[in-house]
Amino acid sequence: MKNSRPFSGPFDRNRRDSRNNRETNSGIRTNEDIKAQTVRLLDSEGGMLGIFTIRDARDMASREGKDLVEIAPQANPPVCKIIDFGKFLYEQHKRDKEQKKKIHTAQLKEIRFKAHTDTHDFDFKTRHARDFLTHGDKVKASVMFRGREMQHQEFGEVLLKRFIEKLEDVSKVDQPLRSEGRTMAVTLAPDKDKIKKIQAAAKPQKAGSSDSTPDEDSQATSSEDSAE
Repeated sequence: MKNSRPFSGPFDRNRRDSRNNRETNSGIRTNEDIKAQTVRLLDSEGGMLGIFTIRDARDMASREGKDLVEIAPQANPPVCKIIDFGKFLYEQHKRDKEQKKKIHTAQLKEIRFKAHTDTHDFDFKTRHARDFLTHGDKVKASVMFRGREMQHQEFGEVLLKRFIEKLEDVSKVDQPLRSEGRTMAVTLAPDKDKIKKIQAAAKPQKAGSSDSTPDEDSQATSSEDSAE
């Protein structure tokens, strides 16, 4: 003889336990875990359906084969949405991931020079510093003195002042020139206003840039024809 058990509502036990676990992990109440007596209900597209008793709202979600998800518990009455809870969590995770991408954590990058750094090396490292600054990072530039070079620290000072001048269009001095044992250093921070102006000026130039204008093309073609 088969064991009989009372009907437990629109959701069977396994589905309910699974959803309870997800609710516990996410901190979002769903289905039977929603405590409010009445809720303001949204459909899966975000359209307003109105205010319903919690029982009617659960029944509507059940008939669509979806979940009742509490999305604004502080509201009066709480706002709930009829949606697949797994899809809801996926979309929320996707939004959070995109938001984290937009948040840049500034780092301190270090550029090291020698007291007699040649022009090529200076320009190469300055370009790297420019990239760091335009991406929102600070840059610490330092010059190391060896042996008798300590007696001529003015070479390092001249080099770092030149470094500051080369980058003044995208930066500001965060920590001025200072001696640190056998090194001299300066720290630059990105100047967001200056960087925005440069980027804004570069956009139309980039969009309208081409190897030659139509008039130039036609003139070049005419020259080639006459040369032939």
